[in-house]
Amino acid sequence: MKDLQKRTWAEVSLENIEHNYRAIRARLPKGCRFLGIVKADAYGHGAVEVAKRLEKCGADYLAIACLDEALELRRSGVKMPILILGHTPPEYVKELLDNDLTQTVSCEAKGVEYSEAATKLGGTLKIHIKLDTGMSRLGFLCAGGYFDEGVQSVIRTCKLPGIYAEGVYTHFAVSDYTDSESIDYTKKQFELFMHVINDAERLGGFKFKIRHCANSGAVVNHPEMMLDMVRPGFLLYGYGDDGKLDLKPAMRMVSTVSTIKYYEPGTCISYGRHYVTDKRTRMGVVAAGYADGIPWAAAGKCSYFTEGKFVPQCGNICMDMSMVDLTDCPEVNVGSEVEIFGENARIEKLADAAGTIPYELLCAVSKRVPRIYK
Repeated sequence: MKDLQKRTWAEVSLENIEHNYRAIRARLPKGCRFLGIVKADAYGHGAVEVAKRLEKCGADYLAIACLDEALELRRSGVKMPILILGHTPPEYVKELLDNDLTQTVSCEAKGVEYSEAATKLGGTLKIHIKLDTGMSRLGFLCAGGYFDEGVQSVIRTCKLPGIYAEGVYTHFAVSDYTDSESIDYTKKQFELFMHVINDAERLGGFKFKIRHCANSGAVVNHPEMMLDMVRPGFLLYGYGDDGKLDLKPAMRMVSTVSTIKYYEPGTCISYGRHYVTDKRTRMGVVAAGYADGIPWAAAGKCSYFTEGKFVPQCGNICMDMSMVDLTDCPEVNVGSEVEIFGENARIEKLADAAGTIPYELLCAVSKRVPRIYK
């Protein structure tokens, strides 16, 4: 990107996403479906573009967080099945039916509301039951003393009029951790998940078509838990495999050097006067700040990559700009490209500097940062 009107941009490699899809798919047992997570604008990569590429590749399902995200995909022409992971108010059941969307049901009361709405409209709403096996977030309570009633509640919900319970799923809390305690916790979640399913199917006299629980961490660390479908999110975008799948990061955030100045020793740099030069310093201003997605908390603790070298970021990160020490990089000039994260400046290091996780940084790349697709 040589057009300097593009002060900051994000390069998104759909080829890398396809590579990651095929690398994950090759790991699945025969007949196991692939659900691609494209919520939060596909983790900042662009939900429409990623969904269309996955549809072209032959993925079986997509998942998003809310109705608005699902409708965006339908309006763009995406035809494949879409699962809404979050809550949709029952007054929008017509939109669910009209757009052939699959709705998560996390408790019997919600199921009853959806059933009543679908029945009034003369339709059948496709749902996936969600079980809370230890994430303690959404889902039918089924652990410990809640088990028997949880099973019965699932059965009653699946037999409601105007409802087709296509699938059942749960979400693991620590499947991406490999310490013994986390492995045991994930196994207990899986055992409870299967116990509820087996009892519900046996006592209810029905079978779920799709059972799924393997998120990114489980795809890598617990392949025995893949069942009928997997739900990779972070993996799809090239992260979280610890080198086991040869994945490729799909996003590269890039900016440019807009100004270069020389400052004498003792000069305060940026808001708060927290950084003071200790030598004559060649300071560059990079045209990207926290409003573009660079975490403010990483100020003074991270480096960017430009002209083959890492350069330290100096002083507080501003809304639209951040400063770097170019004293040892005379080859860097105004207009030089600066990689905030990508192939060289790993996003994991930037996340560590900010005390956060790479997921947050990908999602934080703002709308004013244009996506350039490759």
